[in-house]
Amino acid sequence: MALIDHDAELARAGANVAGSWSRALFFARRYPLGAVGAVLVLLFVLTAVFADYIAPYDPTSTNSRASLAAPGIAYWLGADFMGRDMFSRIVHGARISLTVGLGATLLGGALGVAIGLMSGYIGGWLDLITQRVMDILQALPLLVLALVMAASLGPSIENTIFAIAVALMPNVSRVVRSSALSLREQPFVEAARAVGMGEARIAVRHVLPNTLAPLIVLGTAQLGAAILTEASLSFLGLGIPEPYPSWGRMLSESAAEYVRTAPWLVIFPGVAISLTVFGTNLLGDALRDILDPRERT
Repeated sequence: MALIDHDAELARAGANVAGSWSRALFFARRYPLGAVGAVLVLLFVLTAVFADYIAPYDPTSTNSRASLAAPGIAYWLGADFMGRDMFSRIVHGARISLTVGLGATLLGGALGVAIGLMSGYIGGWLDLITQRVMDILQALPLLVLALVMAASLGPSIENTIFAIAVALMPNVSRVVRSSALSLREQPFVEAARAVGMGEARIAVRHVLPNTLAPLIVLGTAQLGAAILTEASLSFLGLGIPEPYPSWGRMLSESAAEYVRTAPWLVIFPGVAISLTVFGTNLLGDALRDILDPRERT
């Protein structure tokens, strides 16, 4: 009897694996650009997770004899002016960029969801005040607002995450508010009130889950924007401080002085930033088509 149960479990596991592969193949055929974006994002995520095993050198160790070494066998992507291996720094830079990008996206999303849900569901004077504050924040471009916050807080990983999160928050708040305004008048909300359910419970259990589809799409778009903003802040010296390897700081250290004599110091970090943002945008477009039937072609 135990053997039969074991075989049944194996059969169910095999069916689940086969179903997952079928869904993945269907996604790749239906949304090839989205599949490319998913592969790029997965590649950088794996690089960030296993950076300690992939990088051949310590990204912060210097070697004066290898200063500005060209790409070759010893240094695959060359070395910077301090003799630090560029490949190792770019690999570890993926961890920094994804940590800041994901942290800022999740924190900004959480703040925006809380503000937007209260504003849209409760309405009244609370909606009026919060939306005027959001209007003030949205009056500034994303990079400018993040720049102001980062300059006020100082350069560090935590401060960079918070500065970008505040800049991302207004868009999330507006999306959640618009959904809550329409959902609070739906019959299932009236039914929940009729059975005596509290307003806070209705908002969290019934209204919030119905806003997740646009939030997922917005989150992928904001992830790319957060990574690009972090690179911009680090380029300006207000983002990730030394000795952490940041793609934007690599560009800041090399763009002006070494772009002609050692172009690999600019090309490879720029390619890493471009591929990461490109992958998140492609994946976000595919998720929009999947989750929003009105956008399907």
